[in-house]
Amino acid sequence: MLNNIPEKPVLTKTPQENLKPEYGEVVKLLLRDNFLTPQQLQYAQRIRAKLTTPEPLILVLKELRYISDEQIQKTVRTHIASIRIGSLLVELGLIKPDDLEAGLAIQATETPKRKLGEVLVTHHFIDERKMIEVLSMQLGFPNVDPEFTEIDRSLLGRVSFQVCWTHYFIPIRKTGNAVLVAFADPLDSRDINKARELFQSEITPAIASKKSIQATLQQYRPTDSHRQTASAIGEEPVVAIVDDIILSAIREKNVSDIHIEPMRDRLRIRFRLDGVLVHHKDFPVRLIPAITSRFKILCGANIAEKRRHQGGRIIFNNDGREMDLRVSFFVTIHGEKIVLRLLNRQNELLRIEDLGMQPRMLERFRLEALETPSGVLIVTGPTGSGKTTTVYSCINYLNNPDTSIITAEEPVEYIVEGIAQCSINPEINLTFEETLRHIVRQDPDVVVIGEIRDTYSAEVAVQAALTGHKVLTTFHTEDSIGGLIRLLNMDIDAFLISSTVLCVVAQRLLRRVCNKCAAPYQPTTADLLRLGYTPQNLAGSAFRRGRGCIDCRHTGYRGRIAIYEILILNEDVRDGLLDHKAGHQIRKISIESTGLVTLLEDGILKAATGITTIDEILRCLPRLIKPRPLHEIRRLLGE
Repeated sequence: MLNNIPEKPVLTKTPQENLKPEYGEVVKLLLRDNFLTPQQLQYAQRIRAKLTTPEPLILVLKELRYISDEQIQKTVRTHIASIRIGSLLVELGLIKPDDLEAGLAIQATETPKRKLGEVLVTHHFIDERKMIEVLSMQLGFPNVDPEFTEIDRSLLGRVSFQVCWTHYFIPIRKTGNAVLVAFADPLDSRDINKARELFQSEITPAIASKKSIQATLQQYRPTDSHRQTASAIGEEPVVAIVDDIILSAIREKNVSDIHIEPMRDRLRIRFRLDGVLVHHKDFPVRLIPAITSRFKILCGANIAEKRRHQGGRIIFNNDGREMDLRVSFFVTIHGEKIVLRLLNRQNELLRIEDLGMQPRMLERFRLEALETPSGVLIVTGPTGSGKTTTVYSCINYLNNPDTSIITAEEPVEYIVEGIAQCSINPEINLTFEETLRHIVRQDPDVVVIGEIRDTYSAEVAVQAALTGHKVLTTFHTEDSIGGLIRLLNMDIDAFLISSTVLCVVAQRLLRRVCNKCAAPYQPTTADLLRLGYTPQNLAGSAFRRGRGCIDCRHTGYRGRIAIYEILILNEDVRDGLLDHKAGHQIRKISIESTGLVTLLEDGILKAATGITTIDEILRCLPRLIKPRPLHEIRRLLGE
């Protein structure tokens, strides 16, 4: 019977001819140019097939050190006419095959037909700046910004404005026998050939954004020179530019800060979105004085003063809704850097159940901290970690007709019905010291001090707790133990701290995985080493990572989740304070006797359930001690 089975056919084609389409054009060319062997390619494909989270084949080949960036650059440069940008973006892992198909479908229905790269950027399949940076790095094309680069006018004068506008390129300068030309798509052979034809010279392609090329062409357009100078890059009046910067930040919803940064060759605008700075827009150097002056006028700062740091406040009306912006002017070598913090006067408060605390942690916090009649409750963490939101959730929980709550804040961020809120105003001598002196005379049950910022405010908090009040306040320290140590360093007696402090909550905000593009992910060996884990320590985990989509601006993240560390002081911790033990000793006591779960451990649990990522944990959370295994953390938190 066995003799009747046909023999397995012998492949007579070359390895290159038997390549599957998913290998991609660049991989085929690397084989053709002998930078890669068929055996290496087959081994890389087997490795790739075993990965839980699929990676582009080129990245696997690079990790195996079978190919280098230089070899990829040389191959692409040699065969630039046969490589299409869409296929290249897929091969490099910048977009998914489905995104490419969608982009091609959109391109096919458009009239007039646009370049594929432009379609992908316009429809948010990829961020233009990210595409430019990666193509520049991977393929070796110089990354230039024509708006902020000196242009050789004689070269520009040799070509038609319309040709440059149609093909999205602009000559920069001549270097040796070649002309450096910035292209929006340096892989488009038609554009390259057109430039060669026009300049009758060898072309060195560079990559630039389409918007920057168009703005520069408008600037050098041979029309009425006076009008051209005024509208060189489509400039609106400075008033409109400033309003657009603020409105753009408001429309993004999750922007907390606007950074306006003068640089040597431009004014850079960045937004802090979900805790991370992202680029928004650039403006020419000549607009820096006018934009700076406009912001100073809006916030009442001194326009003539350019040598000293200043601060101010803007109340910005947007569709009948007030936005409170705190402005800081900081003098740098290139001019005044401006940072605006957006303080949204919200009316909607989160319930403590919605903050993100794990079940057992939330239960202890409510019963042993919030519902005790007196004592100090401290929420600690760096700027922008969500402390104010947590404090107001606690206020919301405690607010009822039987309770008198009074606050001293700078500024009031949430307006709450039924409590007395005071906004500090140093300009009229309404300071923290003055307010705290009067606050205890108002017969409060709960006192909220916006922030412990000096010894005086710390003493007031402790004294108010000693006289039977509940005190809520915030602090800037790394973790919960650091809050206690900092109070000691502010010369507050240890017996007062141990007698009055009920609870210290440390927190951070980490970016959430985007649910629209989330995919399963298995931690790498490097991830495990940095966490101090073995694969067995993470048994039962379900890690996820966002691949990037329109909804998350191709970051893989959308929104944020709070990570908590809650220290409920018991007798052992209080004795440690009275004995003036070091921070690491008190931390050990807290873990052993109070069931303290560290910030890192809470972050690991939330990453293991697919809410955030290991990258976010390592970026944001302190690693002071080795975390316990995942099953132990789950037991402690009741997850």
